Amino acid sequence: MSFRKILLSAALFTATAVFAADLPAVKILATGGTIAGTAASNTQTTGYKAGDLGIQTLIEAVPAMKDYADVSGEQIVKISSNNMDTKTLLKLAKRVNELLADPKTDGIVITHGTDTLEETAYFLNLVAKSDKPVILVGAMRPATAISADGPMNLLEAVRVAASKEAKGKGVMIVMNDEINGARDVTETNTTNVSTFKSPELGALGYISGGKIRFYKESTKRHTVNSEFDVSKLDTLPRVDIIYSHIDDDPVMAEAALKAGAKGIVHAGTGNGSIADPTFEALKKAAANGTVVVRSARVPNGATTVSVPKYTEAGLLESDTLNPQKARLLLQLALTKTSDPKEIQRMFEEY
Repeated sequence: MSFRKILLSAALFTATAVFAADLPAVKILATGGTIAGTAASNTQTTGYKAGDLGIQTLIEAVPAMKDYADVSGEQIVKISSNNMDTKTLLKLAKRVNELLADPKTDGIVITHGTDTLEETAYFLNLVAKSDKPVILVGAMRPATAISADGPMNLLEAVRVAASKEAKGKGVMIVMNDEINGARDVTETNTTNVSTFKSPELGALGYISGGKIRFYKESTKRHTVNSEFDVSKLDTLPRVDIIYSHIDDDPVMAEAALKAGAKGIVHAGTGNGSIADPTFEALKKAAANGTVVVRSARVPNGATTVSVPKYTEAGLLESDTLNPQKARLLLQLALTKTSDPKEIQRMFEEY
């Protein structure tokens, strides 16, 4: 190589290094899921192997990310998110907080399977101790599929994590050009790429025309304003969900108590209604110190105070949290107190 070429190469390397140093530093934590999934053919969009690809492969597949951030990756686990558990959730939360405390980290992106994506997002919304952006992202089609949605979703997630506008807005899910807050978003379709929506309260913003556009933010407590701390926890109290239906009876409630449940979330009909036989079991459970929260299987609206006997029995209300998110909040609440009044306050504030 000529001396001139060496000088040019050195200059290019220096310019690239300076440019990278000027970009926000975004850490991508990979947990597996469809976004890292592979299938036998490019037309197969179900029955694939989730979490097959490693984080470096995902990063290399979307080189445009490096135009917006100094990106690095770390593999936390490689699972299909239907297998997410408390141990992994706490491991992820602790690692997120370690990175957020590092001044060299400006934002975090977490690749995750869609099955429990909203639950992990809401949990982190309650325990992340920073106003830096934390973005969860997934895909509905495996990486090997025609028109795989993962690469664009990942690019947009990195862009949002690197943006100053995302600071202080809590944990978010970025998919299919939408930015949704962790508290209100839910999966609404089993296979469609536009599955994640905040059906009643709406998205926080969009990525549109190459620009990140925020229009609102949550009024509920989260992240730096949260009272919850998982730094010294290695497990969470058992909380079970009981789903209401015609011919409901106390069998599931009794089974939950026998299994050692410290809390129960009841996914009731209508405004958190409970069948009389099940109510008797839940009333007894509440009297014996198990915290019982009324939620609803109805997708929209708040579960509020309704039938007087529910309140008299000491049952609590979940506000607009769906059953799976109410369960997570109750688990964290139980790490601090078993006082029903205090826990009801938490449901109203978070």
